[in-house]
Amino acid sequence: MKAAMLYGVKDLKVEEVERPQIARNEVLVKIRAATTCGTDLKIFQRGYVKKVIKLPTVFGHEWAGDVVEVGDDLTWPKKGMRIRAGNSAPCLRCRMCQNGRYNLCEDMLWLWGAYAEYIRVPARTISVNTQEIPPHITYEEAAIAEPLACVLHGAEAAGIQLGDTVAIIGAGPIGLLHLLVAKKLGAASVIMSDLIDKRLEFAEKLGADARIHAKTEDTVARIKALTDGYGADVVIEAIGLPATWEQALRMVCKGGSVLEFGGCPPGTEISLNAELLHYGEVRVQGAFHATPHHFKKALNLITSGILDVKPLITRRMPLEKITEAFEILTTSKSDAKISIVP
Repeated sequence: MKAAMLYGVKDLKVEEVERPQIARNEVLVKIRAATTCGTDLKIFQRGYVKKVIKLPTVFGHEWAGDVVEVGDDLTWPKKGMRIRAGNSAPCLRCRMCQNGRYNLCEDMLWLWGAYAEYIRVPARTISVNTQEIPPHITYEEAAIAEPLACVLHGAEAAGIQLGDTVAIIGAGPIGLLHLLVAKKLGAASVIMSDLIDKRLEFAEKLGADARIHAKTEDTVARIKALTDGYGADVVIEAIGLPATWEQALRMVCKGGSVLEFGGCPPGTEISLNAELLHYGEVRVQGAFHATPHHFKKALNLITSGILDVKPLITRRMPLEKITEAFEILTTSKSDAKISIVP
């Protein structure tokens, strides 16, 4: 089969590789759509946490497709079924899992290989993090359940309340998903900050109440001006840079919440004012990945039409042009998600 193999930083090649062979309790899926992700872009540009991805590997993790082979010991899923699966499956046994923190599982099984014609889905992933796709939604929409699941986990951690003012740093795909979720959770106002005009225009079309061009405006001052000097109730950092992590802390009101969602490179350190946390009672929360519950909830939100993720697919490209797709995401920054169609 054809597959995009990642060998190292910026070393991605579409090659002919062996089609995966399945065991008695696994399935083989023909991928119909795989969507690009900011995490993929970070891995491509700078590498990633070694316990999550081991090189070389078939790349990509947001996908949906058709079951074409079923192991002898399985009664579900069935051959011909449209499915999507999460890129992780917790062990359910470790201390983190026993405490309900499935996204922090100490023995997580990671599933990579979306940018290919076929993917093998392991038994554990089938049992804890695989869903059937209803016929009325597209494969692309179903694939977006993966990043949406992560955003749902983050939104829960941020504690967005009815009537809140929410500020989001970064109007890329993840920032836009945070925008959609915040509006559905009842945020009275969502303010988007970014460096790219087209991204901010896109955010406004999706429901942003105000936009801040971070290249020409003082983002912190503008947030304070829009909130009568107080700051936002919830600030979400959706980029993953030390500077914007620190900026988020200067944008929040007393008693507010800061969600540091964007992942910085391992070993990154930031500075913060202890007075803010102590006297201002500001809560600072990280959010990593998602749980199987969030994956199921994400697909349900897409399936029901409560969240419309179709506008996030701004381009479709064949597998052979995967490197060109990453070039576009790196240079133009006007595309949200590109659907890779094997």
